[in-house]
Amino acid sequence: MPEQPKPSPSTPPARPDTLYASGTVDEDFTFNERVAEVFDDMLNRSIPYYRTVIEGMAQLLAARLPDGATVCDLGCSTGTTLLELARLLDGRGFRFIGLDNAPAMLAKARRKTAMFGKSGQISFHVEDITSCALPPAAAFLCNYTLQFLRPMARQAFVGRLYAALPAGGLLILSEKTISHAGRLNRDFIDIYHAFKRGQGYSELEIAAKREALENVLIPFSAEENLAMLRQAGFAETEIFFKWFNFLSLVALKKGCHGTL
Repeated sequence: MPEQPKPSPSTPPARPDTLYASGTVDEDFTFNERVAEVFDDMLNRSIPYYRTVIEGMAQLLAARLPDGATVCDLGCSTGTTLLELARLLDGRGFRFIGLDNAPAMLAKARRKTAMFGKSGQISFHVEDITSCALPPAAAFLCNYTLQFLRPMARQAFVGRLYAALPAGGLLILSEKTISHAGRLNRDFIDIYHAFKRGQGYSELEIAAKREALENVLIPFSAEENLAMLRQAGFAETEIFFKWFNFLSLVALKKGCHGTL
């Protein structure tokens, strides 16, 4: 198996994630100030091939979108994805918009964006992505976001994204998943926990984080995610990255791009 990619030079130093070091869970997982402070470290140590997925997203956006297109990240957290895309797609004139309902996350995103001189290219807005007016965009990104929405609300949400995209628009979706093959699903979970131990998390931390997320993060299977995209109307859907119980999908709306 290939080595995990090293953090990009554009990534500011992250405060170490020790939220669950004691093994104690006081509340369900929520995107508050405590989480915002350590979120970048949490992502890099908790999501396998996180940077590789962003690089793949950049390649897809470069291939499908015209220069000057707008890309909107729904549930953008601390802005890492958009900062990386701005770096990887430098020279294409893309505009980036990040939406999130957690002010603490966006405060950190704005600090990072200003640090790297990208405030003119990337903007962030406090919004509830399930109900706000969606900005005109040639692509929507949902990186590990949909899994936090109520399962019954996801189909309508994806349908709203489809309706908001222009012809030829893209939806890129990354999710933690579940397999309906019971024994293999347990193997995948064990392999994922081994990955987290390799990133320095203790058994106590892994167990506590899982408990905190139990009623908050509800994964679908790969098949369920694909079916949801197709039902929304996307003409072409494809998995472009998969690692055991993590995957990334791209969905294309039929037609050609306008000038967004």
